[in-house]
Amino acid sequence: MMHWIILPVVLPALLAPLIAFVMRYDIVLARTASMVGSIGLLVISIVLINFAAGGETFVYRLGDWPAPFGIVLVLDRLSALMVFLTSLLAVIVLIHAIATGWDARGRHFHALFQFQLMGICGAFLTGDVFNMFVFFEVLLIASYGLMIHSGGRQRIQAGLQYVVMNLAGSTLFLFALGTLYASTGTLNIADLAVRIPELPEGEAALVRIAVMLLLIVFAVKAALFPVQFWLPNTYANAPAPVAALFAIMTKVGAYAILRVHTISFGPGIDATQDIAGMLLFPAALITIAIGAFGVLGARRLMSLISFSVVGSMGTLLLAVSSFSQTATSAALYYLVHSTFAAASLFLIADLVVLRRASDSLTPKSPTVQNGLYAALFFAAAIAMAGMPPLSGFLGKLLVLDALRDPDIIGWTWSAILIGSLLTIVGFARAGSILFWKSTATEPQETDPNPPHPATALEVAPTMATISLLALLAVFAGPASGYLEATSAQLFDRDGYVSAVLSAEGGE
Repeated sequence: MMHWIILPVVLPALLAPLIAFVMRYDIVLARTASMVGSIGLLVISIVLINFAAGGETFVYRLGDWPAPFGIVLVLDRLSALMVFLTSLLAVIVLIHAIATGWDARGRHFHALFQFQLMGICGAFLTGDVFNMFVFFEVLLIASYGLMIHSGGRQRIQAGLQYVVMNLAGSTLFLFALGTLYASTGTLNIADLAVRIPELPEGEAALVRIAVMLLLIVFAVKAALFPVQFWLPNTYANAPAPVAALFAIMTKVGAYAILRVHTISFGPGIDATQDIAGMLLFPAALITIAIGAFGVLGARRLMSLISFSVVGSMGTLLLAVSSFSQTATSAALYYLVHSTFAAASLFLIADLVVLRRASDSLTPKSPTVQNGLYAALFFAAAIAMAGMPPLSGFLGKLLVLDALRDPDIIGWTWSAILIGSLLTIVGFARAGSILFWKSTATEPQETDPNPPHPATALEVAPTMATISLLALLAVFAGPASGYLEATSAQLFDRDGYVSAVLSAEGGE
């Protein structure tokens, strides 16, 4: 067995309790262990992405039990890409949290951070829908702890709303899994692709109900209309480094839709093939509108960024909704871009808010290093809005090019272009208030403890995310080539099923 596949789950799972019980009173030791573990996870993800680059699907059978009877982890180009994206973002966010001292505001930050990585990586690697539910619950528990890190009334209220919403989603998830198992006798993603086409018409109707419930659950994770309302309040009140890590969490929902609704319920399976596209398309259009108008009307910097995340998920899922190889490769490019764009905005917002003592979009006297923060905010904002020269422009261009079908081009192009325009206006308004109008505001009484200039280590994570966006634009050709191959492998249902259900396990 190729044990590398299970390491992204095992490493943080072993490290988290060790930090929680042995190192929680020693912040230096906890930081060291967490950073070493996160860098180790990044190295592992690079090894995995090299394994998957050849186009083969690898399967890890826990306890050597074959699918569909045992638990399996599946590594292909898509899952390897998502694990790499998660580990790279984790290292960047962890450096920021340590440099700014956010991690020292609670004893369990690093333990929860590692549990979060365990849940995210497990969700990307699992080949079973039930185990996807298990990893979703690990995500929920760890993310709630991170969400309320360092306390505060508003943060607790937002965290409660977040938990209630996700618990409701978990309940629907269990109902969907029970219905699906009762109808098919399996929850393995590959085995579902084999059994659903063989179902009689009466049982296929139950499967359609389960598929719609699963889509609602994944839509909750992806903040898709009409269940997007939890995200702005949650992200706006979360600690900024935590919100930056949460940039990958909405992608877990998008990944689940892509994986399950392509392999198990997607094109070519008559009973379920039209359900996801039919529901996703209008919901994604409305999600773009909600995000754009939210950015335009935001009165807080963190809320503005949160609504931009909502809008970006609408654009991503609009591309996903067509369930074609071309649109999926465009969606994957935009997924990578939007993850780092959102993270960069949350990280720069943290640097600004710590020195303004408030994230309200009102003119105040200029803060220290005003020009530096303005430049970083400008770069991150144009990336999120989809303006050249960063990768957001190419990402939206790829999505627009993939959605040229005469039946939908009017809706899709109008939503994306108008949404982008409103987002640009909203970010321009916020930037002018924060960094331009503030220079015309008279300084207030001298602060006995003025904010200190940001150190190189504090600014480095934000610069790293913006640099990644620039690199994604410069190397758009090779990146698109890999993502096109990833999309082709995703739509090769027979290859996935054969690898997972074969006696050799695809190794």
